[in-house]
Amino acid sequence: MDKKIGYPQLIVQYKLISNILVQHAWFSTQRFHPKLLIYKHKLNLYTLLSLLINIKNPFHNMKIQIERERLLKQLTQVSNVVERRQTLPILANVYIGLDDGMLTLTGTDLEIEVSDRIDSVKGTDGECTVMARKLLDICKALPANSEVTVDVDDNTATLRSGRSRFTLQTQPAKDYPRIEATNWEDRLILKQNDLKNLLEKTSFSMAQQDVRYYLNGLLLDLKENRLIAVATDGHRLAKSEIMLDAEVDKERQMIVPRKSVLELGRFLDDSDETVTVEMNPNHIRVSKNGTVFTSKLIDGRFPDYEAVMSPKLTVGLMVDRNAFHDVLARTSILTNEKFKGVRLELNDNKMQMSANNPEQEEASDELPIEYDGKSIEIGFNVSYLMEALKSLQTDDIEFRMEDANTSCTVNAPGDKTTKYLVMPMRL
Repeated sequence: MDKKIGYPQLIVQYKLISNILVQHAWFSTQRFHPKLLIYKHKLNLYTLLSLLINIKNPFHNMKIQIERERLLKQLTQVSNVVERRQTLPILANVYIGLDDGMLTLTGTDLEIEVSDRIDSVKGTDGECTVMARKLLDICKALPANSEVTVDVDDNTATLRSGRSRFTLQTQPAKDYPRIEATNWEDRLILKQNDLKNLLEKTSFSMAQQDVRYYLNGLLLDLKENRLIAVATDGHRLAKSEIMLDAEVDKERQMIVPRKSVLELGRFLDDSDETVTVEMNPNHIRVSKNGTVFTSKLIDGRFPDYEAVMSPKLTVGLMVDRNAFHDVLARTSILTNEKFKGVRLELNDNKMQMSANNPEQEEASDELPIEYDGKSIEIGFNVSYLMEALKSLQTDDIEFRMEDANTSCTVNAPGDKTTKYLVMPMRL
């Protein structure tokens, strides 16, 4: 035994230390000092103990001290993308990392990733992952303006606030999956409310679990100095566009998945503050105030919406939007719950609507209009019409049609930026 190690009271055996190191958690990761491979390098006891004393323990405890409101706001935004049921258990977790006062929170479902940063956070650097929903529910239940302390030790995280104490299981941060997206080819600077309104005016027409997978999302079409959003489920189509400050260098089409569109709508604020939108062939990224939203894109070809949106319609009506919506809402009460069909009849300055169901119940109502053309009888899914009317904000709407076998269009008078098309149905 070497007596020159400077620890006269420490009596150990070389073999014992060797066995401890082999079984130690440091060896189960790839973060140990390479010189700790004592079997390979045959270190003497003095050198071995010197390394053990001077090496930084990679499993030191992480500690976070933060106000509840600061943590809750960002945690809510990140946790929205985390699914309750996951194929991989760690996907139910949120990543938490503290580095030099900067707290990073990240949530993902492998298709979408939201990462947020909070600065000026006190604590000890480190990282871990913890169950997102449980952590969020705990933060919501804590008193307002309370101080939250999180201590991470090995595989547990202990959260304290006042007299409350919670212990949660953690999983290693190194196992947390991330969306690797680089080489952004296009970049736009948009106002948040412009992009948010663009999505809201079109996203309700997206398909849901359609076998035509490219319909289960929203098309963003970059063309000249316009950003066009289009959504369709095969029975209706919604199109809206906003103007860009400058023409794009290269025209581009991308299909954003349904869930990503809905989460992006929650991600954006109704304000004039700007966001940065970046794109490449496989991903889209939206950044604002230190928060980054990244989503994969659908690989597919979207239908030619321009050809569909240009039917020959000779019958045009100006209708009070609210009155039209209210009549449809009353009539829809007695429609078939599955097909939601309502019949529209035009004649003699009135639009009459009627519906029935398998229980032999009937509803009818009418709306006065200025119309002296040919009589037309046509059927529509009442929900499609009501959603289109709801998305428009004008007092009157322009309602165009042709016959019982031709689609109709709905738009604000004189507005060419937003238009809705609804296919007829047989009743």
